[in-house]
Amino acid sequence: MARTRSDHAGRVRRAGSMDVDARDRILDAAEQLIASDGFDATPTARIAARAKVAKGLLFYYFPRKIDLLRCLLTERLPAPPKRLASGIATKGDLHGSLVRLAQSFSHTQSQSPEVTTIVFREAGTHPEVGQHLEALRDGLVELTERVLDAASPKALDRRRRHGAADTYVAVLLHDANARRFNGPLPDLDAAARIVAAGLSSA
Repeated sequence: MARTRSDHAGRVRRAGSMDVDARDRILDAAEQLIASDGFDATPTARIAARAKVAKGLLFYYFPRKIDLLRCLLTERLPAPPKRLASGIATKGDLHGSLVRLAQSFSHTQSQSPEVTTIVFREAGTHPEVGQHLEALRDGLVELTERVLDAASPKALDRRRRHGAADTYVAVLLHDANARRFNGPLPDLDAAARIVAAGLSSA
């Protein structure tokens, strides 16, 4: 029986779906193994075996091992979009807005806790990870500044606003790092209250 154009299109769609599934499985396997054993101690052969794909397919998607790590970071722990500020900030409620910002960041981390572990553990040994952590931090500071501007009942001094955002983000990242090894956690509510009070009294 002759094959029709629709038959060919169906095979292409199925192949594309299988490719996406394979790529996702590779990322899932890499996330689990690297979080457990570290990047340098995790060979690509183990990642391919865990993902149940041929090693050649892994290198088809990720030509170098470091490309796999980069994709994990950018796809599963990206910098927060600036548009989030409008859904977080409430005019006149600096404290509550900062608390909601912390909750939003915590929810993002909970989607990929292994990637959070990878970021903090590998940042000092792999420049690509350190750069991603720096970009994540810068994105959080910018988002926090937008939240503060939207929530403040008065115009904020630019330097004071940046200093407040920088301080609060430092506490958020300390909290994220401590959670990965069940360490003592900072009081995020108290930090939000202190930052809000400092800006309100300015």
